[in-house]
Amino acid sequence: MPFPDFDPILIQIGPLAIRWYALAYVAGILIGWRYVVTMVRNPRLAPARGPAATAPQIDDLILWVTLGVIVGGRLGYILFYTPSVIWTNPLEILQVWQGGMSFHGGALGVAIAVIAFARTNSLDLLRLGDLVAACAPIGLFFGRIANFINGELWGRATEAPWGVIFPGAGPYPRHPSQLYEALLEGLVLFILLRIATHRAHWLERRGAVAGLFLVGYAVFRTLVEQVREPDYHLPDFPLGLTMGMMLSLPMLLGGAFLIWRGLREPVPAAPATPVTAEAPPPAEALQAEPALDDPFRIRSAPDKDGPA
Repeated sequence: MPFPDFDPILIQIGPLAIRWYALAYVAGILIGWRYVVTMVRNPRLAPARGPAATAPQIDDLILWVTLGVIVGGRLGYILFYTPSVIWTNPLEILQVWQGGMSFHGGALGVAIAVIAFARTNSLDLLRLGDLVAACAPIGLFFGRIANFINGELWGRATEAPWGVIFPGAGPYPRHPSQLYEALLEGLVLFILLRIATHRAHWLERRGAVAGLFLVGYAVFRTLVEQVREPDYHLPDFPLGLTMGMMLSLPMLLGGAFLIWRGLREPVPAAPATPVTAEAPPPAEALQAEPALDDPFRIRSAPDKDGPA
C-alpha cells in the first residue's frame, strides 16, 4: 500500500513550525506525568510502603525527566549512530528539530535525572524509578507513531499485504516497523506494567517494575529488529546483530536483576491505618523495611516538619 500523505508539520506560522514529532514528546511527557500523579495518590497500590513520592514532588520531577529525555536522546543518537557529526558538523548536534533521537540514550538520560532527583529530595531511588518506568510506554507509543508520520525508521522489504511503500525507501513495500514498535513497546508493554502495578502490587517490590520495563523493552525491540531496516551508515555486525539489539542486551540483564532483587526482598507488613499520598507510612512500617544498607536506598535524617 502507498504511504499515507502525511505532512510532518502540523501547523506553520512564518518560521515557526509545529511538528508531529515534537507534539509526540509533549503528549507522552504530559500524559505520563498525570498518570504517575494518579498512582502516587492511590494508597491501594502500595499499602505497606506507602507512596514513593508526593504529587508535588512528581510535578517537580517532570522537568528533570524532560531534560533527560531530550539531552540523553539526542546525545545517544549522535554517539551510537552518527559519531562522525562530532568532528564534521558539531552544530548539528543541537538541531533536535531535524530528528535523530535514540531511545537508549534517552533512557540513560532519564536514569541520570531520576538518580539526581532522588538524591536531591532524599527519595528511594528504586521506588521512584518504578514510577517513571510505569509511564514510559506512553511516550514510546506516541514517539513511534510520530516516526511513522515522518516516514522514517521503516522496516525491511516484505510481501505482506500490509507492507507500505515509504517515500525515499525504494519501490518495494516495507514492514511498518514503527507501528509494530508502537504496539509492542507502547500498548502491550503498558498493559504488562499496568498489571504489575495495579494487580500484582509490584510497587511494593522495589525495582521490580523498572526491571519489567527494561526486560519488556529489550525483548520487544529485539523482536522488531528482525524486520527493521538496519541503519545504512553502520557497519555489519557479527551474528546478524544490530545496534538496537546490542544496546538492548544490557537492559535485559539489568532488568532481570532488578526483578530478581525486587521479588526476593521481603515486603513490610501493611499498617493498620491507610497510607495516603501526602503522608509518610507509620514509623513502625519504616523500621520494618529490610536491607537498610541497600546501596540503592537514599535516606536522610527524619524531618520533623513532614515528608521531603
